[in-house]
Amino acid sequence: MFFPHYKRIFNYCIIYSFFLLIFILIRKSYTTKMFTVTSKSFTNKGPLPIKYSTYGDDVNPELSWTNVPEGTKSFCIINDDPDGHNWVHWLVKNIPADVTSVPEDTVPGEEVVSSWRIKKYKGPRPPSGTHRYFFKVYALKIEKMKANNIRDFYKEAEANKLAVAEIYGTFSSQN
Repeated sequence: MFFPHYKRIFNYCIIYSFFLLIFILIRKSYTTKMFTVTSKSFTNKGPLPIKYSTYGDDVNPELSWTNVPEGTKSFCIINDDPDGHNWVHWLVKNIPADVTSVPEDTVPGEEVVSSWRIKKYKGPRPPSGTHRYFFKVYALKIEKMKANNIRDFYKEAEANKLAVAEIYGTFSSQN
């Protein structure tokens, strides 16, 4: 007579264990830290100081990133203006995996020709209105990118990304 009673308790234990496991897995996925980029030079979604534009010193702002994904072998940076027909201001590839910041006015890897047709940072200069300038840091699963033009750079970064962290600043026309 005791056997059916133990069978019921056993079934409850199995069901309870299943729901406990699901709860633990869901909780873990919500507590995983995200790959994030920040800047001491400007606040996310805030105005970029004139210093980082072509009206100022035209130097790149400081960038720092945290919670790097496991397996990252290198990084690349894309700085573009989606409000200016995706105008590319800066491309940097082959940033070593142990680098987690870019000080102001420095190049952490190899620059690639931008929409300005030069291999260097070239800051905001919108013809009119206010534009957004994104700084995207890609954590990559490859050590070296081969891309030497904008199209190939985007393609290779997307094909090899583990994660992307981004921040943007705004800048208004000075005209």
